[in-house]
Parts: sequence; C-alpha cells; structure tokens
Amino acid sequence: MAASSSYSGLPMLLLLTLVVLSSLMAAHGGNFYQDFDLTWGDHRAKIMNGGQLLSLSLDRASGSGFRSKREYLLGRIDMQIKLVAGNSAGTVTAYYLSSQGPTHDEIDFEFLGNLSGDPYVLHTNVFTQGKGNREQQFYLWFDPTKNFHTYSVVWNQLNIIFLVDNTPIRVFKNAESIGVPFPKNQAMRIYSSLWNADDWATQGGRVKTDWTKAPFTATYKNFNAQTCSGTSCTSSSSSFSDGAWKSQQLDAYSLRRLRWVQKNYMIYNYCTDLKRFPQGPPPECRL
Repeated sequence: MAASSSYSGLPMLLLLTLVVLSSLMAAHGGNFYQDFDLTWGDHRAKIMNGGQLLSLSLDRASGSGFRSKREYLLGRIDMQIKLVAGNSAGTVTAYYLSSQGPTHDEIDFEFLGNLSGDPYVLHTNVFTQGKGNREQQFYLWFDPTKNFHTYSVVWNQLNIIFLVDNTPIRVFKNAESIGVPFPKNQAMRIYSSLWNADDWATQGGRVKTDWTKAPFTATYKNFNAQTCSGTSCTSSSSSFSDGAWKSQQLDAYSLRRLRWVQKNYMIYNYCTDLKRFPQGPPPECRL
C-alpha cells in the first residue's frame, strides 16, 4: 500500500533526534541471558553472541518461545526484531506483555506472515481484566525481514502507546472515567513465540504454511526495559534512564505521524467495525 505522503519535509532537527535515539538504542541493548528464559522449542530457541542475540525457529515438529525473567508494571519496553524472510505464510511471530489468570491484562504485537513479496500484517490488541477484542491491524511501510526494526510499548497511567521505529501507530487511552478497565495494577512478563497458525493467520487461513521453506527464523537484539518506582528508575540500558515515559503522551508532531500511519497503513480498526458492533463501538472508541 503506497503512502500518500513522506517524511522528506521533516525538520532536520527532528530527523537528527530520531537518528541519535536510534543509535543509542542500538548501542545499549540488554543481555538475553540475564533478562530472558527460553521456555519451549528445545534447540529451536537459541541465545548467541554472548547474550546479545536471540533467535526463534519453527519447523514442522515445533515452534519455540521465550519469556522475561522479570515482571514489569508500567514502563517503556523496546525490542529490535528481524522477522521471518521469504514465504512466511502461515507463521506468526508473537511479541507481547501479559499477566496471568482469567482476568489477565495483555498488550500484543503479532506479526502475521504472508506469501513472499506480500506485506506482513502487524496485528495489535489490548486485553483488560480478561477482555480483548480490541484489534487494530497495519501494513508496515518497510520490509521487516531485511533489517532489524524497533518495536516499542510505552505503558503509563495515561495511555499505552505502540511504536514502530519510534513512530506511534496506536494509542489506547485510560478510559476508566467511562467505565473501561485500564491495565495498571497487574505486573506483566514479556513473551515471544514463533508458531504455526495457518488455520487463520494468512488470508483467513486460505494460504497454508509451505514446510519446504522451513525452518522459519526470527531474530532479536537490543532489548531495553525501563521501569521506575518513585524517583528511582531502572533500565537494562542507558538509553531511557530519565523516566520520561512516565508522563509520555503524543505531542503535535507525534500525532501527525500517528495519523499518517493510520491513514495510509491501517487495514482494520475494531472501532469502525459496525458489522461486529451493530449497537455502536465499544466505549473507549469515543476518546
């Protein structure tokens, strides 16, 4: 899907700021040995390069996954991921935060594979108190299999912001004032998995996984998580050590970028699905 505008007119100072921010994130990643456990998939999940790189693989026998050693309650989470290349139809690379139990909270990135040459679908969702059904889906404006790209969540008392390479793509606002639970009381772990979902993932399940292309592999690096308690902040890198995420909302420039993404790359928004919600969209959609 072609964009109707570009960043060619961005002020140079803003471009430089983004470049500096990106370089900081690339230079100061966490260590996967210290931060994560490989949870399933046997040899298909690997930590390499002294803990600086992690890979998940999927073959006909099994997928694989990992989870964070720590739980997080509010913060900024960054991960750089290079997705499955080539014909990835039927595969899903899930990267999300989740608590446990029937009333769990969850913040989801899911990357739905596609036929070679077709764009990935980035599927997002937010669960509060066990209730989800808040899907928004996007195409990406780049090939996510050629290089690493940064996928981030800013999670504070005000909102949850989904970002791709520091570009906001979605905001879920705190709507407790109108009776919608907001995930702010349950600590969450970070999870990621690569698995076969060819019953639904690609074109509604019409395109199946081509196992002759296996193993399918996704690669991760430069994890960063920042959380704060009171005036003390902790971070797995020095990139975001000032706790700015605690009050972060979108400024005018970020709102323009959000609208650019949603105008040109959003392919599904539950808030506008009147067939699904004939009585009107869920209450948080009014914000």
